[in-house]
Amino acid sequence: MFFLKRSEENPILIPKLENAWEAEAVFNGCPVVDNKKIHFVYRAVSAPQLIEGAQISLSTIGYAESPDGIHFKNRKQLIKPEYDWEKYGCEDPRVTKFNGRYFIFYTALSAYPFRAEGIKIGLAITKDFKKIDAKFPITPFNAKAMALFPERINSKIAAILTADTDNPPAKIGLAFFDNEEQIWSQSYWEKWYSELGANLLNLRRFHTDQIEVGAPPIKTKDGWLVIYSYIQNYFSPPANFTIEAVLLDLKNPLKIISRTKTPLLTPLEEYEKYGRVPYIVFPSGALLRGQKIFMYYGAADTTCALATFSTSKLINELTQIKNKVVSFEKYKDNPIIKPIADHAWESKATFNPGVIYLDKKIYLIYRAMSDDNTSVLGQASTRDGFKIDERLPEPIYSVREPFEQKIIPGANSGCEDPRLTQINDTIYMCYTAFDGKNFTRVALSSIPVKDFLVKKWNWAKPVLISPPNIHDKDAAIFPKKIKGKYAILHRLNVDIWIDFVDNLEFDGEKFIKGQILMSPRFPFGKGHSKKIGIAGPPLETERGWLLLYHGISQRPDNHYHLRAALLDLYDPTKIIARTDETILEPELSYEEKGVVPNVVFSCGNIILNDTLYVYYGAADTVIGVATLKVSDLLKKLLSEKIL
Repeated sequence: MFFLKRSEENPILIPKLENAWEAEAVFNGCPVVDNKKIHFVYRAVSAPQLIEGAQISLSTIGYAESPDGIHFKNRKQLIKPEYDWEKYGCEDPRVTKFNGRYFIFYTALSAYPFRAEGIKIGLAITKDFKKIDAKFPITPFNAKAMALFPERINSKIAAILTADTDNPPAKIGLAFFDNEEQIWSQSYWEKWYSELGANLLNLRRFHTDQIEVGAPPIKTKDGWLVIYSYIQNYFSPPANFTIEAVLLDLKNPLKIISRTKTPLLTPLEEYEKYGRVPYIVFPSGALLRGQKIFMYYGAADTTCALATFSTSKLINELTQIKNKVVSFEKYKDNPIIKPIADHAWESKATFNPGVIYLDKKIYLIYRAMSDDNTSVLGQASTRDGFKIDERLPEPIYSVREPFEQKIIPGANSGCEDPRLTQINDTIYMCYTAFDGKNFTRVALSSIPVKDFLVKKWNWAKPVLISPPNIHDKDAAIFPKKIKGKYAILHRLNVDIWIDFVDNLEFDGEKFIKGQILMSPRFPFGKGHSKKIGIAGPPLETERGWLLLYHGISQRPDNHYHLRAALLDLYDPTKIIARTDETILEPELSYEEKGVVPNVVFSCGNIILNDTLYVYYGAADTVIGVATLKVSDLLKKLLSEKIL
């Protein structure tokens, strides 16, 4: 790990009791250089004062000058509330010099008690820090921590910001403008927020963590360096405030080159551990000075502090292949399939599709739920992987056996979560059969490929293949025999199991079981799941069987996410590698809100050329698709090879 050094002068800026407006705290400062002079803006907290009947320690933006980035003079109040949209405070400035002017973005508070809808981004512009020339409200939605890039990228003005900071999970995204006026255009931001998924940087490792933009981006020859706040266990205290860094592509900053795997800084010193809000280090500004980066951060929400580190050592750390971030890119027009109110059989939800690729077309066999919570299977298809070209008006597979017929009115029941495997001229379908009362069990049916293609739905009579009196689901068959046997994955209890059978002629008296293949890592490693289960059937690659699997969090809300594993081609009981980090998780509104919130759940994935397509149910309500390069995922997996 590279060496980071705290300044011996820390804290470098402390409250000034004689100035009422900054008597309680001064923190989260951000510098900018002009003609060797360092301008420094910071959050200042006043002694308690009465504002419209409320006793509030008001935040405003202070200013100071520095010749060396450590010692400061000429402190003054620069930005204070003037308008209703900032009535209750101005917080946490980020400043960038652009086109000869200084753009200072800050958090503007318009409501008290403080709440999400009253916490947004404001902008102040100045030419010389002597006076503010203009002010604008920026985001019409909840957001904090915005900063401009110091130069245009591909002829566009670029900015980085944190959306939904107080409607978690927070999301770091990028915005691109044709001109300065767009920066404060409300219509621009409304459109941007409606397309949030296409503008995000996926930096969270786990759903209980929080991220927030720290310092404005710094240009290096290897990429844009962004130092940001990473708060572990934000929603399941005790929270751990840390500082991390990410390197973004110079021409396309939506592309993550790499990120730190461990914190740059955690609260250790007395001034970081004790103050208005204890145990906090929060990055707010950075300067590239010679061969060093000067990183400014708030300490315990009370004072400003400084740490320095070698630029080359940090970049070297970041550019190691083992640190490369790999995650799915969600299709910008998700969801691609939604319920249809006029179709009673799929009026409530359409989700968790299995996938099969035939005749240059991707077929999605999806779970469809009626208003009485009965699940059947529908079909849709796409040629390009994204746009649905055809969707059938009637189910292709309906409830047919007693073990999947509803016993309790209104309870969930039916045919759930299909996983499809083609072996020679037959499509085999494993699905979860449930009568709403007894144990969930794995059922198996099949159909000839030729009949499937002409929509002749003569599915074989389904048979239960999992043992009685135990919950079993998430089953799929490998697409080819291994050592003369069929391999089947399924989930018993909290683990993924694997079994090998001589044939697929089940008669309702023999059942799969086998042995445990994978278990949740928690609390033994980095997995943080209470149970796991496969996504779609494993995919054959030259480096092994690629298996996507879901994990279910320890939290009561059963938050779902996806990870990946690589199994040996000739002995899939051997695990070559597992990803430490999630590669798909709920982030967007259609994934977070629905019949079952905070769910991404896949039953099908395919590889076309070097692209992995994963189709997933979002919040048990709609269907989305996401992609990533297979080569990138394999490199990531092999860098985390299990020894």
